[in-house]
Amino acid sequence: MNEAETRAEHIDPALVAAGWGVVEGSRIRREYPITLGRIEGAGKRGKALTADYVLEYRNTKLAVVEAKAWDKALTEGVGQAKDYAGKLAIRFTYASNGQGIYGIDMQTGTEGELLAFPSPEALWQATFATENAWRDRFAAVPFEDKGGYWQGRYYQDIAIERVLAALAEGQDRILLTLATGTGKTFIAFQLAWKLFHSRWNIGDWKAVGEPMRRPRILFLADRNILANQAYNSFSAFPEDALVRIAPDEIRKKGKVPKNGSIFFTIFQTFMSGAGDTPYFGEYPPDFFDFIIIDECHRGGANDESNWRGILEYFAPAVQLGLTATPKRRDNADTYAYFGEPVFIYSLKDGINDGFLTPFRLKQIATTLDDYVFTADDTVVEGEIEAGKRYEEKDFNKIIEIKEREKKRVEIFMNEIDQREKTIVFCATQTHALAVRDLINQAKTSSDPNYCQRVTAEDGGLGEQWLRDFQDNEKTIPTILTTSQKLSTGVDARNVRNIVLMRPVNSMIEFKQIIGRGTRLYDGKDYFTIYDFVKAHHHFSDPEWDGEPLEPEACTKCGNQPCTCEKPTRPLCPVCGNQPCTCPPEPCAECGQRPCVCQKKKKAKVKLADGKERQIQHMMATSFWHPNGTPMSAAQFVSALYGQLPEFFKDEDELRAIWSAPDTRKKLLAGLEEKGFGHDQLAEMQKIIDAEDSDLFDVLAHIAYAEAPLTREERAERAKVVIGTEFSSKQRAFLSFVLAHYVSVGVEELDEEKLGPLLKLRYNNAIADALADLGPADQVRGAFVGFQRYLYLG
Repeated sequence: MNEAETRAEHIDPALVAAGWGVVEGSRIRREYPITLGRIEGAGKRGKALTADYVLEYRNTKLAVVEAKAWDKALTEGVGQAKDYAGKLAIRFTYASNGQGIYGIDMQTGTEGELLAFPSPEALWQATFATENAWRDRFAAVPFEDKGGYWQGRYYQDIAIERVLAALAEGQDRILLTLATGTGKTFIAFQLAWKLFHSRWNIGDWKAVGEPMRRPRILFLADRNILANQAYNSFSAFPEDALVRIAPDEIRKKGKVPKNGSIFFTIFQTFMSGAGDTPYFGEYPPDFFDFIIIDECHRGGANDESNWRGILEYFAPAVQLGLTATPKRRDNADTYAYFGEPVFIYSLKDGINDGFLTPFRLKQIATTLDDYVFTADDTVVEGEIEAGKRYEEKDFNKIIEIKEREKKRVEIFMNEIDQREKTIVFCATQTHALAVRDLINQAKTSSDPNYCQRVTAEDGGLGEQWLRDFQDNEKTIPTILTTSQKLSTGVDARNVRNIVLMRPVNSMIEFKQIIGRGTRLYDGKDYFTIYDFVKAHHHFSDPEWDGEPLEPEACTKCGNQPCTCEKPTRPLCPVCGNQPCTCPPEPCAECGQRPCVCQKKKKAKVKLADGKERQIQHMMATSFWHPNGTPMSAAQFVSALYGQLPEFFKDEDELRAIWSAPDTRKKLLAGLEEKGFGHDQLAEMQKIIDAEDSDLFDVLAHIAYAEAPLTREERAERAKVVIGTEFSSKQRAFLSFVLAHYVSVGVEELDEEKLGPLLKLRYNNAIADALADLGPADQVRGAFVGFQRYLYLG
C-alpha cells in the first residue's frame, strides 16, 4: 500500500477508534499547512511544511501525526513528526506506517511504541495536568475565522496561546516580539475575541466562580493610522462593542466615552484634555481590564516618557506590549517594564517560512553627498557657515540644495519600474513636499496624482491618499513621500521599492522601515531598498535580527524578571497631576509662552551654472541573508530560484556552448526544464543590474562571479574580428545583425531569426541577399560562425 492507502485503511480508522473526530470538541486536521515555503521567484516557493495530521481538542492543537506507507519502517516519519511538533510548539507527536504507532513526548524526551492513539481527553489531561479554570474557559472559545476566510498562521496561534497561558497563570505584564508584517493586529484581535467571549475581567480574574461581565479592553497606539487600522480590523465584534476615542467626539459630548467593550485611541489623545486634567484621568484607574500597547517600544514603556504615566495610572489592568524589535540597548526599558517576551518571531523566521518577502539593497553615493560652500554658488536664503562641511544629517534641516535632491530623484526614478508602488523617506515634512514635486516633474506617467505626500501636515487628504495607496486594486498614487509617518504600522502589501533620503540612526526604526516592504503580495518575489544615506550600515551590525540579549538579573533583588516594588512617581507639586500637565515655562529669550522667537532660517543654496550637470553617482547592489550576513549574487539567486543546474563544468565550457546557436538553444531548453525559463533569467538580469547584458553574462556572473559586459561592449569587440574575417557585404549584414542583438538581446542570434533578418535587411528580397552574401549555406555559416567572436574570453 502507498501512503494514501495506508492512511485511509489503517491510520484514519485508528484515530477514529481513539475518539478523534467522534468525541465532541475533537477534530482531525488533515494536510495541515505550517509554512508556505520561502519565496523563490517567478511565483515559485521552496518546499512548504505540511503535517499529515494535527489533532485538536477544545480548540487546542494537542498532537501531530506523521504517516508513512505500509512498507516503510515504523520510525521513518519520526524526524518529520518531531520537526513539525517543534515548529507548532506541540508537546505530543506520533509516527505511523499503519502497522504500529510510535509516540514522542517533546517535553520529557520519552518515546516508544504504543498500542493505540490516546483519546482526546487523555491527551488533554497529559498536556494540561494541572487544573486551571481560565485556561479551560479560553479554550472553549474558538478562534474567529469569518466563515473560514481568516486562518491564523502557526506562529500567530502560538503567540495567542502563550499570552492566554500567561493570563491563566496570573501574569499582569506580558510582551510579544514579532517582526513587522507578521500580523500583530490579527493576534490582538483574536486575543480580544477570546477574552470578550470568555468574559475574562480583572474583577473575576482570580476569584472563584463564573465571571460576571465582559472585559473592557483598550488598544493604545501612538499614531492615528495604527488605531484606525486596528479599529477596522476588529469589525467582527458587535458594532456597539467598539469605541474610537477621539478628541473631537470628547469635546462635542463633554466627556470621555465609557459605554463599550473594545476602546481604541492614541497616547496623544489621552494626554490632552480640558483644563488641567488629561482625558485618561477621567477614567477610574481600574476601568480597563486589558490594555494592548501597539509598538510599545516607542514611548509607553520608556522610563523617561510622559506616556509612561498612562500605563502607571492604569496599573490594575493587565498590559500586553506588542513590539517588532528584539531586546537591544535602545529599547531596554520596554523589556524591563514588561519582562521577557512570551513569544518571539523574527524577520529571519518570517522570510524563511515564506511569510515575508526577501530584499536586495542598492547603495548609492554621489559627489554631492556632503558640501562646502564656494564663492561661485549663491546663498538664496538664510546664512551659510563658511568653511563648514555640511553632511547628510544637515541637509534639508539647516541647508537645502535643490539641485542635489533633484539629482537623487532622477537617479532612483531611472532605476525603478515607475509602475511599482514606492515609499520615499525624507528628512522633514518640507523635504517630503519638495521631493514629491520633483518626482512628479520626472515621472513618465500622465496622472497628476502619481506621487503624493503623506505626513502629519496633510491631515485627512493625506489619510485618503494613503488608503488609496494601500488598496491593491488602485495604481494611483504610485509613490508616496513621507518623513516619519509611514515608518511603521502601514499595511501596504504591494510596496516594491523603499527609498531612503534621510538618515536612519536607530536599529529599531531601521527594522520598521524595512518592514514596509516585507509584506507578501502575489507576484512579488523581493523588494528593493535604494539607500542614499548609508543606512545599509545597519545591515552589517551584529544586532541585525540576531538572537535576543540574555536577560540579566536585577542588581537589587537578584531575580529575573525583577520583583522589586516599582517606585511610584511623585505628583507634580504645581498641578498635582502625574504625569505633569503644567503648561511649558516662558521662553528665556522672548518671555512668551509658547515661544514666539524667530527661528533661524534654513540656508538655501543655488549651485553655480554647470555644477548640477557635474554631479556624478555610483551604485552598488548587495544582497543580504535574513540572518544579517552579506550574500553573493549567486547565493541570492540560489535562495530565490534554487541552485543553477550543472549543465557546464566551467566557464570555458559555458562559453563554447553559448557560442553556437544550436548548443545554446539546448542549454536554454534544459535550464527551462529545471525551472530557469525566460522569465526567471530576465528577472536575474534585473537583480544583478545586467538588463543591457547578454544572458551569457548573467550565467557567468552567477556561476563564476564574472563581471558582466553590456551587449554593446560585446558587439564592439566582435566587430574588430569581423573586419578581418568576412567580405565587406557580409560585414555590413553582420553589423546589422549586431545592432539588433544590442537592441533586443541574444534571441536575435537564433538560427530561426536568420530568415527574418535577411528579409528586413533586403526588403523581403531573399534573392538580392543571396546575390550579395553568397549561397545559403555560406550565409548560414557566416551567421553562425561570427557568434563565437562575441564570446571570446
